[in-house]
Amino acid sequence: MDVQWIWEGIKEGVAAMTWLEAVAVFFGIASVFYSIKKNILVFPTGMISTIIYVYICLKYKLYADMGINAYYFAMSIYGWYLWSRPTNGNPELPVTWLSHKGLIQSVLLFLASYGTLYFVLANFTDSDVPYWDSFTTASAFVGMWLMAKKKVENWIAWIITDIVSVPLYFYKGLMLTSFQFLFFTVLATIGLMEWIKASKVKKEEYAT
Repeated sequence: MDVQWIWEGIKEGVAAMTWLEAVAVFFGIASVFYSIKKNILVFPTGMISTIIYVYICLKYKLYADMGINAYYFAMSIYGWYLWSRPTNGNPELPVTWLSHKGLIQSVLLFLASYGTLYFVLANFTDSDVPYWDSFTTASAFVGMWLMAKKKVENWIAWIITDIVSVPLYFYKGLMLTSFQFLFFTVLATIGLMEWIKASKVKKEEYAT
């Protein structure tokens, strides 16, 4: 993969980009930035992006990703509620790691989501990428659920989702969205490091 090929892909993506996709990409990137900063604006910006992608995914027959964007929208409402109403006297919902029980629940959520989505896509839709569409959707299910709860591991789920989404959207001809997910992979890595630091600070505060 050379630089010229990447540049050509970007130009093709921009040329083929609709104003609707551009708006979705803009608010999607804004949402990730706010998430890294643990800013509650992650939710309203994300809601704008996801509702647009519901339409885009329907148009391009990415049915599972259409469903996950609808799920993002619903979970954004849930996360907005949790982040704005911290408990136990905390000024904000703290960043924490999953417990052993929470880790098992996350793995089970992924497996159940993947199995269900693949079965539906393979048997009841005209999707030509049921394996990968189901995979990205299932991992994103976990990522959004953990982000709403402010768990560090949400970034691991997002990194996996983003890496697989790059070739998936490229294959579908959504060049700009494909490069957006490449950019998201970098941001998610930064987010993971930032939230690890934040969890250590909170742990030290509780220890004192």
